[in-house]
Amino acid sequence: MKPSPICTRFLTALLPVTMILLAAGCDSKTKPTAANYTQTINAFYTEHPDCLLANIRFPYATSDPAMTKQLNTLVKSQLLEASYESAVKTTRFTVATAGQRYAPRFCYGHRTVSSIESSTPPAKGATGFPETKVTYHYTLEDVPVWAKTVDVQNAYPQMATAINSGGTGEITLAQTLAGWQVPD
Repeated sequence: MKPSPICTRFLTALLPVTMILLAAGCDSKTKPTAANYTQTINAFYTEHPDCLLANIRFPYATSDPAMTKQLNTLVKSQLLEASYESAVKTTRFTVATAGQRYAPRFCYGHRTVSSIESSTPPAKGATGFPETKVTYHYTLEDVPVWAKTVDVQNAYPQMATAINSGGTGEITLAQTLAGWQVPD
């Protein structure tokens, strides 16, 4: 028995739609794949850059010689201004006009995943969703000029390594109905 022309047209039209749906299911945002992990981690770090001074508020005063030496490199880069207060033997740092764009944390770029090294099998985590720990290699993007100066890099060696060589990081991702996310 030969199918009717209407049935044949219907099946012919349905075949491409079925193939697209199957392909989309194979590339789902919820699958535990390196591509999905990379996309999630990159999106997260676009909004969460690496910074020098996470816990400092300006104006900031210190008598610690090591901290003063580090912050003086930001003075030399014209991001901060410094004044010595001899009565209390401290240096007081304030944000210079050029530093207002970066203050108070002085972020020096955001991570971009260069490769996924490993991940744990997804298992129910603290969020109630399946979670995985992902180890990745990264490079830094959008590094400002001041962070590339020799003085600043010498004062902040961890930052210098990250800028010049990248690094390795580990992050926990949670699998949600909308895809992988970094839990709060």
